Amino acid sequence: MAQGEYYGKIRRRRQAAVCCWLPFLAFTAITLSGCDPVSLTVFGVGTAAGVQHTLGGIAYRTFSAPLPRVRSAVKTALGHMDIKIGSTEKMENGERIKARATDRDIEIELESISPRTTRMRSTARSGVWMDSATATEIIIQTEKALGGS
Repeated sequence: MAQGEYYGKIRRRRQAAVCCWLPFLAFTAITLSGCDPVSLTVFGVGTAAGVQHTLGGIAYRTFSAPLPRVRSAVKTALGHMDIKIGSTEKMENGERIKARATDRDIEIELESISPRTTRMRSTARSGVWMDSATATEIIIQTEKALGGS
């Protein structure tokens, strides 16, 4: 076998391997984008001002403050941003706050992890699109209202 044929054969094998792996990687990226911590670790989505995000546009932050204090800070932050609260509802270990700003539906979940620790999950949707910038800003403003907890 000539050297040129040998390298041509290797190149075709590499191309075939890439063609086989590419659909798998695309499928994995789409499937994991809805998984909260998994998508963060697999794709290395970092943090901005201590806020974690998923590829799906959901923002998270855990505060070392009790749920009632975080709830108050969320309401202060939404007021500061001129976002109107629509409804609140109790859920297991916490509560859900729904709000609206122009064409965005905002949902904030507060979960009491311990008496002094609260996890906040923020989403902002504009139709079918997620607005991670708004979700992140709500968390940043909540942190400011808490005094940097």
